Amino acid sequence: MELTKTLLYATFMITIMALSTQNKHLMLALMCVEAMMLILFMMQVIFTSSSLALSQTPMPIILLTISVCGAAVGLSLVVTTTRTRGSDFLNNLNLL
Repeated sequence: MELTKTLLYATFMITIMALSTQNKHLMLALMCVEAMMLILFMMQVIFTSSSLALSQTPMPIILLTISVCGAAVGLSLVVTTTRTRGSDFLNNLNLL
């Protein structure tokens, strides 16, 4: 069990580093965010099942629901950006 937790922490840190170095495509940045959310979901499922607390049981499902809503918003942002700018390069976006 400790090996699983350590691997999840390591993959979460790797995805944070990948997100911080990703500065070219918006789609790749959103994929890193989704990978982070899935890792957080797995962490919550493991911690909830190991603690056996009934009050924390719906938390992973709530996190997964929020993650799906964020993915839908991110995909619509990618589609809109691609239609208006012609590509999903982050350097083409004016964030001001």
